[in-house]
Amino acid sequence: MNKKTLSLAIGAFSVPFMLSASPVAFSQEGVIEEVVTLGSRAKERSVTDSPAPIDVISADDLASQGVTDMSDLFRNTVPSYNVNDQPISDAATLVRPANLRGLAPDHTLLLVNGKRRHRASVITWLGNGVSNGSQGPDLAAIPASAIKSVQVLRDGAAAQYGSDAIAGVIDFELKDDSEGGSIMVKYGQWAEEGEALYNIAINKGLPLGDSGFVNLTADWNESEATDRAVQRADAQGLIDAGYTGVPTPAMVWGTPEVEDDIKLFANFGYNLSTTTELYGYANHGSKTVEGGFYYRNPTNRGGVYWDGENNSLLVGALDGNTGSCPSIPLNADGTPNSTAFAQVAADPNCFTFQELIPGGFTPRFGGDITDQALLLGVRGENGDFGWDVSAYYGSHESDFFINNTVNASLGPDTPRDFDPGSYEQQDINLSADFTYIVNEQVALAFGVEHREEEFTIGAGQRESYIDGGLGEQGFSTSSNGFPGFSPQIAGSWTRANDAIYLDAEFDVTDDLLITTAVRAEDFEDFGSTVNYKIGANYAITDNFGIRSTYSTGFKAPTPGQSNASNVSTQFVNGVLTNQGTIPATSAIAAAVGGRPLEPEESINFAFGFYTNIGMLDLTVDYFHIEVTDRLNLSTEFALTPAQADQLRDEGVSGVDDIAEFRFFTNDFDTETSGIDIVASIESETDFGLTTYSLAFNHTKTEVTDFNPATVDAARVRQIEETTPDTRYNFSINHQVEDLRLLVRASYYDDFYDNEAGAVFDDAYTLDVEGRYDIGDSAITLGGTNILGEQGCECAPGQTTGLGLPYSQFSPFGFNGALWYLKYQYHF
Repeated sequence: MNKKTLSLAIGAFSVPFMLSASPVAFSQEGVIEEVVTLGSRAKERSVTDSPAPIDVISADDLASQGVTDMSDLFRNTVPSYNVNDQPISDAATLVRPANLRGLAPDHTLLLVNGKRRHRASVITWLGNGVSNGSQGPDLAAIPASAIKSVQVLRDGAAAQYGSDAIAGVIDFELKDDSEGGSIMVKYGQWAEEGEALYNIAINKGLPLGDSGFVNLTADWNESEATDRAVQRADAQGLIDAGYTGVPTPAMVWGTPEVEDDIKLFANFGYNLSTTTELYGYANHGSKTVEGGFYYRNPTNRGGVYWDGENNSLLVGALDGNTGSCPSIPLNADGTPNSTAFAQVAADPNCFTFQELIPGGFTPRFGGDITDQALLLGVRGENGDFGWDVSAYYGSHESDFFINNTVNASLGPDTPRDFDPGSYEQQDINLSADFTYIVNEQVALAFGVEHREEEFTIGAGQRESYIDGGLGEQGFSTSSNGFPGFSPQIAGSWTRANDAIYLDAEFDVTDDLLITTAVRAEDFEDFGSTVNYKIGANYAITDNFGIRSTYSTGFKAPTPGQSNASNVSTQFVNGVLTNQGTIPATSAIAAAVGGRPLEPEESINFAFGFYTNIGMLDLTVDYFHIEVTDRLNLSTEFALTPAQADQLRDEGVSGVDDIAEFRFFTNDFDTETSGIDIVASIESETDFGLTTYSLAFNHTKTEVTDFNPATVDAARVRQIEETTPDTRYNFSINHQVEDLRLLVRASYYDDFYDNEAGAVFDDAYTLDVEGRYDIGDSAITLGGTNILGEQGCECAPGQTTGLGLPYSQFSPFGFNGALWYLKYQYHF
């Protein structure tokens, strides 16, 4: 049996924990062949025919879980994919950053039906180091109910697909049935506190004329907010001292509330002739996400309650005559001097926020997320020549809100709820792709692409960014916690780029495949780049082969990364600290090492083998990725009064709150190395078919060079240690007649949490699921993390200071066990 027949035969088992592959065909021997299109533009190939490792995830694999968010579904099936809950991370709570192979979220390219999809509008200002400043895709906008299968290319592919494809490529293949459909209803509940999640999904295939299809999906989700906090020690002390209105708990640590998460997808195709097809897809999604922020203590929150110097309350003179109001000293127990407080309360010209909000407050932050896209294309073939012309528009908007807070400079006239503005990302892609089968040994692919992207900051309501009059008296300006975007920093920034590429594949012999690719790309703001890739796959014997790739790549900074400004609040050394992010081209940034941003550049090497030994199928792949001029946020710099005045002149909101500033840099290089192992074995007896599957990943990142003026040792540690080095899943899937049983154990190595300042221990989680088919219906009962693993309490100071016993960046979450019940009907 030659290599091609062998690889097709074993391909169906090459990613065993992801059981069905996307397109399938039958070999001459009648063995089901797994065929993939990702990573090869010239022709479809099997998984083990490819020079690079490709995982194929079936719809069933995504459905065999309790959670509904696509990012969480991926975390539980792809060990090199890491995502956490981001409970108090500004906009990163709304669109969570995820890491493939330990790299940044925007180092992974997202495709739908083989076409580049737009990135999210959210820039991750708070990402536990490795994700800081990234602007990656929003996987949560894609519902599992619309998916036929997912292909994950674990290899650098910028020479094939362009910017962002440094860590790999994820391609979602949408369902394309022209008949039938399904209805699914799911209810889940967290075991610890009983918070619930709901999911209803409907999929229907319809004929389009006599030679086409349209496949429709409507998916609705809601998730109640979870809370795993304990009361902060300082908040409990206030209650003991007699303060009223202190929240219990003072801060909410958990996943945010998600309301009306609606996802609509339509995938369609129509044969215009026997050789030409009109195709495309459209989607529209919207949801509201809301979570908590840090607690504002009424005795020590500077700019609102505390004067910051004299251990006394901040008192404002509403007429501007600062000498007319007495000082209010704080007693040893944190209570205000009663005599002075009574004097201020009796004077209508004097004001302290303890009169308005005596127990402190915790802002509620969230956003209304809208995602939409439209792809239209025409493709055809004429003998050995194929062509494909398509146009794509995608948009993602985050319209923020922050409630239960104040603009302290407005004094007693402050609103409590604010609209601070919005972020929006729009992408337009135009492409023409061609293939030509020269002969049985040589296949070519070539094409051109034009892309335009635009990032927009929408201004907030006036009260969210102004100085209301008390700023000169020490009261903070703008909406506290998330300052609104002023008209001066609002605006739109665009960029266009053009690309041309050529791929060639050579079946040198039946056992040896060689692939090459080269891509030239020109950006109107960064200039030109040329990247290449070469790969090979060699079947040494009928049951053993090797494969390898070598490629260069790049990732261009986004218009948002080059131009956006932001203020975020972090807990630094036990104190809430506002950190301003300013453009790297700002004069203030330039004075301390800032410079115009440049594209990141990468070199990616991979080598592996695949084999089948009896009933065992095994793939092992080593990878090494070097990234130079890597993009991230700089270390923080103390903001001087003169610099604050300059930022104020530039229109940056909340300057009076900012203690530190930072900016984007290209000032460090990394090397990321690792190994992926995928193995499975099947056993069939009179009691049914059992599949044992292992998926293992080990990834280690090292910062090899950095500029100490802009990147400090703390940032280096965040880059190297905040994701687990080792992760693996081991699953047992047993099928007997109408009953299917699944057990999945997952391992997460230890990791560093920079905000807690601690290393959290490794942990195991256990998932179980049972499904029983009754005719066209199926009932599923399952549990995720049924042992209730939440991570160790490795940072006692965080528990007392912030009320969180666990790590907010836990790679498996900290909510504990989730149980779910699902009913599905096929028609």
